[in-house]
Amino acid sequence: MKQFLRNADEEQGDDEDHRDFVEKLSAVYGEEWKRKSPDNLLDIKYFSEIKEIFQSQRKTLTCGSAKELSAQLVKYTRSVSRHGEVTRYYWPLVKCVTVRVPNNDLLQHVTLVDLPGSGDWNKSRAKMWKRIVGDCSTVWIVTEINRAVAEEEPWEILMSTCSLMGNSGQCQRIHFICTKSDYIEDPDDDADVRAHIVQRNVTAKEEVIKRYGSLNQVKKHFRDDCFKVFTVSSTEFLKRKRLNPEDTEIPKLQDFLKDLNNCHSETLNYVTGAYGILCLMHGANSTEGTEKKADVCAELEKNLNHQLGQVKKAVEDAHKAFETRLIEGVEKSQSSCERSMNSFLDRTAYGTLKCVVQKDGVHKTTKGKQINLNVKLASCLTDSIDEEFRKTFPNEEKCGSFNGVISSFSLDTERLLKENQSLKLQLIFLKMEEEQIKTKLNKIIRERKKTIYNSLTETIEERMLDCYKRAAEFSGPDSLKYMRDILLEHVRVSKDMMFEEAKAAMLKLLNDLKEEILKILQETMRESTELSLKTDDNSIPDVPTELEMVKRYFHELKRSSKELECTF
Repeated sequence: MKQFLRNADEEQGDDEDHRDFVEKLSAVYGEEWKRKSPDNLLDIKYFSEIKEIFQSQRKTLTCGSAKELSAQLVKYTRSVSRHGEVTRYYWPLVKCVTVRVPNNDLLQHVTLVDLPGSGDWNKSRAKMWKRIVGDCSTVWIVTEINRAVAEEEPWEILMSTCSLMGNSGQCQRIHFICTKSDYIEDPDDDADVRAHIVQRNVTAKEEVIKRYGSLNQVKKHFRDDCFKVFTVSSTEFLKRKRLNPEDTEIPKLQDFLKDLNNCHSETLNYVTGAYGILCLMHGANSTEGTEKKADVCAELEKNLNHQLGQVKKAVEDAHKAFETRLIEGVEKSQSSCERSMNSFLDRTAYGTLKCVVQKDGVHKTTKGKQINLNVKLASCLTDSIDEEFRKTFPNEEKCGSFNGVISSFSLDTERLLKENQSLKLQLIFLKMEEEQIKTKLNKIIRERKKTIYNSLTETIEERMLDCYKRAAEFSGPDSLKYMRDILLEHVRVSKDMMFEEAKAAMLKLLNDLKEEILKILQETMRESTELSLKTDDNSIPDVPTELEMVKRYFHELKRSSKELECTF
């Protein structure tokens, strides 16, 4: 704040950060900030309603109704002008607002995140925004039906975030939601108004789907069936004057949220672990099948080595495929980066360029346009691997990473169980361990793939940081020319190594993932085999009653899990 106020006079004009800061100060202090020193502005009297800020604590608002909560929340989320009334708004100080709705089955174990559109250019939320988008399994893009195709903002959001949601995220579905679908201008016949609305909504869906089909960059990250369009009307859903509830499509979204509830899978995973442990405990007290244990152990070891070989081959095949494509990407990057940088600099004004270099190459303009010079420089690299990356690390739950080699990993315990009933409990334990370890690995891969994909852009950013810092130091006459010269010269000098380093960084992360997967599989399954077939300990308590109870729960959950897969 002190730095800003000191330089306020000379930073006016085209500096977008200046306008950003003025808006924030005006929201919190009104016009009073212009007449106060920075020390005076930190007086606690300005924060009497939000004292928690000084201890970095959460502020909790508890309300009995949505209307009451909305009234209390407004000053923490936006500015509302009222003539003649001086009100302080604290949205510039708020990173996140979480609303908890008690006893709502529809949202049980489901988190709805309302993210800003392209018009929100508050840079302090940028990192959180990027992280949250990458963690969303479904993204809803909401716009009014009468401008769903024509308005550029929703499509710009989709274009600018497709890689965050896709290859560097875990989004499985994009829902394009057209609101106010009950509105229709001057219907000729009131009796036919429903038919007019329904037909207009069908046409709107077709037009939206057609436009989506033209977005080749987005489709590199998502299959066509990942995209769905809904035409909704909350007014008609509540009042039911002209449309049936089904026509509003809100029931479809409600059903989707219910199906999205992942509590069931978490419960199944927990019960699977408990079932396996109880089988191990009960089996340790059994003397049956002792003569078969050595042979079964030998076969399990053989199966494990074979499966590890399959996993290693699948990951190495992916490594080779990525290396081939990245070599092409490096060549394209080296031949086009200077031209691309020149094109960017020629159409970028001083104020915008100043913001870009001050923020390490990333800036959002007041009009909502996202500028990321690092992404631009890395685009030939990411373009070269996008389709292969989606095949290797699909976001869809039913498709496994590395051509499904992790999902299909098995020590053939099902067959061994049928052939060795006397070792049934021990082999059930191993089967449960297989399921547990695959669940664990799939979670690791889901998070690590984001790091692997983002490493290309992050490496470029790291190599550009010194250049940004030097360019940001210029001010006064000819500073635009100096900034441009610094950026161009750095790219020219660095291009031979910078893109090679980005390629090497990504391939190293992929190789590290391979080593981690193999280590976890080998150590866990060998340890589990030791526990199940080489443990005979009568001091372990026998648990037949508990085993039967958990076994029943396990099979019930497995049955309902298959039903959910069929109905989803």
